[in-house]
Amino acid sequence: MNHIIKTITAIALAFLLGEKSAAQTPTQTERIPGSKVSFNLALVPGGTFTMGSADGPTNEHPPRQVKLDSFWMGTTEVGYDEFIIFYQKQYDSDSTAHPVQGYKADAVSRPTPQYIDYTYGMGKSGFPAVSMTQQAALRYCKWLYEKTGHFYRLPTEAEWEYACAFKSGSSAVGNWQTGWELEDHAWYYDNSFEKYHELAQKKPNALGLYDMLGNVMEWTLDSYEEDYFQKLNGDPAANPWVEPTKRHSRTVKGGSYDSNASDCTCSARKKSEPRWQARDPQIPKSRWWNPDSPHVGFRLVRPVKPITKAEVDAFFEKAIKD
Repeated sequence: MNHIIKTITAIALAFLLGEKSAAQTPTQTERIPGSKVSFNLALVPGGTFTMGSADGPTNEHPPRQVKLDSFWMGTTEVGYDEFIIFYQKQYDSDSTAHPVQGYKADAVSRPTPQYIDYTYGMGKSGFPAVSMTQQAALRYCKWLYEKTGHFYRLPTEAEWEYACAFKSGSSAVGNWQTGWELEDHAWYYDNSFEKYHELAQKKPNALGLYDMLGNVMEWTLDSYEEDYFQKLNGDPAANPWVEPTKRHSRTVKGGSYDSNASDCTCSARKKSEPRWQARDPQIPKSRWWNPDSPHVGFRLVRPVKPITKAEVDAFFEKAIKD
């Protein structure tokens, strides 16, 4: 374990010194036990950056210095082919790679059937999983932990922005505002034909992360607060997370296929809306689905620092607010 940590530290240092390109970003592949489905992760080396200054007006909110630990991040949004194993029991099995925790597919609490096709015909296999609530995205993370033995979660708002804006050779932020750059990297209103597209069809950013901007917005861990930057403690603020105390609202990042270019920036932030569940016939509204958010999906994060089972359990107890 110490050898692995030292190796990751050395790689991260080399990356920050400009010795790695996007094609050489350290990656890992995780296969979901009992299936042929796998996904890729890229190392995001820890560092300090000025959050809020990537590509947005500084008068909107004063930028803050933020310091983050290293983490692994999914190179794409979670795809339908991954999520369906959790959603539909027939695709799951009792197979697990968790070293101590038993797993029974029959015992898993799974998403309820959808009222209508919440993809609205835009695509399933090979496309991002969409329309789930943040609670459902976190329950997927918990399920994935039970299957793989690796702790997965949503990125914090700070982690997401840092990974999005990371510029090759340093932890300085990049600028995605230039029209041709956005066209190369994102599906947004001007080029999407008003639908999301298959994963990883545009160019990745400096870390090898695809579709950080456009395609579908992505859930973060944080409660949405208008005064988010004022709530951060420390200078720099270390690994900030504005923990939720109620169901609504959460911060979503990145813009979507239906967003204007001005909303497809690393620093842009939006809040989830209760109206995304307006057409859900369930009373109370589903904890699993938002019928009117086919423009929202999510991306995984796995911390580099080891975490105990007790810490994992405590995290999900705090993070999931139904």
